[in-house]
Amino acid sequence: MPLYINIGQKSFQDGVEISRKEFYTNLPAYSNHPTTATPSVDVLTRTYQSLVDDGATEILSIHISISLSATVDVARTAAVEFQNVPVTVWDSRQLSLGTGFQVETAARMAMEGKSMMEILEVLEDMAARSFVAARLSTLEFLRRSGRMNSAMTGIGSLLRLKPILKMIDGKPTSERVRTFKKAEDRLIQMLKDHLPVERFALLHTNASQDAQGLLARLAERFPVNAVYSMDITPVIGAHIGPGAIGFAIISKK
Repeated sequence: MPLYINIGQKSFQDGVEISRKEFYTNLPAYSNHPTTATPSVDVLTRTYQSLVDDGATEILSIHISISLSATVDVARTAAVEFQNVPVTVWDSRQLSLGTGFQVETAARMAMEGKSMMEILEVLEDMAARSFVAARLSTLEFLRRSGRMNSAMTGIGSLLRLKPILKMIDGKPTSERVRTFKKAEDRLIQMLKDHLPVERFALLHTNASQDAQGLLARLAERFPVNAVYSMDITPVIGAHIGPGAIGFAIISKK
């Protein structure tokens, strides 16, 4: 279910009507900073109906953490209104591939004929072991998006602080360090704190080269051919800006 990116007077479905590369390339130059929006109840119910038309007898609707987006609440309203088949709405308590790993697992289990209860039990366990972290290139895009006050952004720019955003079990938090090197060191330490790892993926906002540089420091633990590397969706990137790098993991513990 794509969310929406609003650029000026135009609205685009994230990942459908605007590519990630196009968005991040143009983001610094937009005269009005893009805003984001959830799909409507009507859009969700139409999507549920299309799944029923394709033969679905039950629907699991998995979405970005409610602490970051109203999508879960909209989906819950749509699920109540939609009476054709049962719809279960799941708050992933994550974002990006922290959510994606859950979607992938749920899809595989559904294909294997597992029940909704069996799937939800596994997703609950995964959500509790999932961790996403990324260091931002700048505080500027958080300021533009209204996610932090301008005074703090000014202080951060003056001190050249590099923010690290973290997401674990539905709780978004942050840290600030002074340099890119220290930020990368901190990311690596966070990863070590969560070892051993069951799943791992690189995340970045149009910064694949920097992401590969981070991976090079982790190469002994994570073979390159076994690692996802993916641009973070623009709905999140609108707030954190280009040049961010980080990872999504599921810890074994």
